[in-house]
Amino acid sequence: MPADRSTHDPGVRFLRVRKIVVLADLIVHLRCSRRTVQRRLVQWRAIHSYNQNGRYYTLPDIPQFDAHGLWRHRGVFFSRYGNLSQTFVQLVYQSESGLTAAEVGDLLGLKPGSFLWAFRNHPALKRERHHGRYVYLSSEPARYAEQRRHRARLSPRDRRPTEAEAIAILVEKIKHPASSAEQLSRRLRRKTLDIPPERIRQLLAQHGLGVKKTPPSI
Repeated sequence: MPADRSTHDPGVRFLRVRKIVVLADLIVHLRCSRRTVQRRLVQWRAIHSYNQNGRYYTLPDIPQFDAHGLWRHRGVFFSRYGNLSQTFVQLVYQSESGLTAAEVGDLLGLKPGSFLWAFRNHPALKRERHHGRYVYLSSEPARYAEQRRHRARLSPRDRRPTEAEAIAILVEKIKHPASSAEQLSRRLRRKTLDIPPERIRQLLAQHGLGVKKTPPSI
């Protein structure tokens, strides 16, 4: 029973008012068993969130997906592509030159360390190191070749820090104001953020924050 033909269904009406719900909300509202509610969700073609352990559900015509096919509502995230794995694979495939961990985190609104390890051997992805950073590329041969060509044209100096990287750099600079760009880079690497010193210097210069260079060892 598609959602657009179920205007008289109390469960559909409840979902339209709430926009997102957990299974327990529907069980209480409909006064029926868990199995019955699960069958109803299938009938409505409901989709579940890719964060919050997939606990939240919504109707397929409720989300207003952005250009990446993502929708966020009250801290709960949904994707037109399905679960986190399906979404990650699709975002990587659509990217021009693959995605770094920080870029993936910015898109999905998740901390990369909380989920990326599970994708290190995913058959639809290739994980390679470029300019000192791991990049996720599509394993589809033609797309992979195209993404590698685009990635090869990118110099480390060409890419500006993502929003998450910029915040992390500024936080470390505040905590350790006397640290050089090299020292800040090492600190960030321990937090799984591989940001070259040159990019750190450029960001700090943009904010009027000078940073010294580590003197060469003798």
